[in-house]
Amino acid sequence: MLRSLLRTGLALALAAAFAPAQAGEGTFGWLYTLDLQPKGTWEFEQRLQLNTGQEGGTYQFWQGRTEVEYGVSENLQLAGYLNTSYTKAYRNYPATAEFPHGETGGWGVSTPGDGRYSKARVEGGSLEAIWRLSNPVVDPVGVGLYGEVTLGSVKDEFEGRLLLQSNFLDDRLVLATNVAVAVEKIKFVEGETGPESMIDLLFGATYRIANNWTAGMEARYHNDYYGYNFQTHTQEAWFVGPNVHYANKDWWVTTAWRYQPTGGKCWAPNTGECSDGRVWDSHSRNEFIVKFGMPF
Repeated sequence: MLRSLLRTGLALALAAAFAPAQAGEGTFGWLYTLDLQPKGTWEFEQRLQLNTGQEGGTYQFWQGRTEVEYGVSENLQLAGYLNTSYTKAYRNYPATAEFPHGETGGWGVSTPGDGRYSKARVEGGSLEAIWRLSNPVVDPVGVGLYGEVTLGSVKDEFEGRLLLQSNFLDDRLVLATNVAVAVEKIKFVEGETGPESMIDLLFGATYRIANNWTAGMEARYHNDYYGYNFQTHTQEAWFVGPNVHYANKDWWVTTAWRYQPTGGKCWAPNTGECSDGRVWDSHSRNEFIVKFGMPF
């Protein structure tokens, strides 16, 4: 009897240790997966990202995204976001004719001649939809389409993604890829606007290492263009780093870090936004993110 109980307990413990992720969990920091909210269920999610370190001086950019997700069907999820940010910068940008001492670059200068900049704002809102065409739990490759519209004080944007995901080893190992395309109207402090477009490749892997825990790596190959139709290639850069995820039946949390190594490039008209083999236009050496989710 005792041996039977021990065997049963061990089997249950192993099953818990290697159970697949709960639907709706965000196991990656920046990649989207096809683990959607079940039909008729809601989830609250809070994201907080911190970008630090540019050419020099001080640079901190905090971005918050407060989200509510809803499972419309087993293969369709909708979400809404409130976007907020806080920026603190001081002589963080490469020296140019416009900013001879690197005074906060494209952020503008709050104190003329000093170069210090500090501002908190509500940036606007976003609407998002994910449509799952095939499920990686039962199909060799999960495929999905993602669309997001953002309207706000900093930019108006449409972003689309092709989502690819494969699960292995009884769903303990997850490989994911996002091909992202975006068109943006950037809104500057002076009231001017700028047309930009972007093509990104994001990919990563996570592995369930213990009961309720996963860990992995993810990377981003980023490309910026001037114009709405990808006319002029202005930037390219890589970002790579680890992620860790914990979940139980009531909530989950994910933390991740991406580092920008050297090797980035800038071309006209954005040559002034690169130095030391890195790109600085809304980017930094380090990116940290924390995501918290809770169904309700």
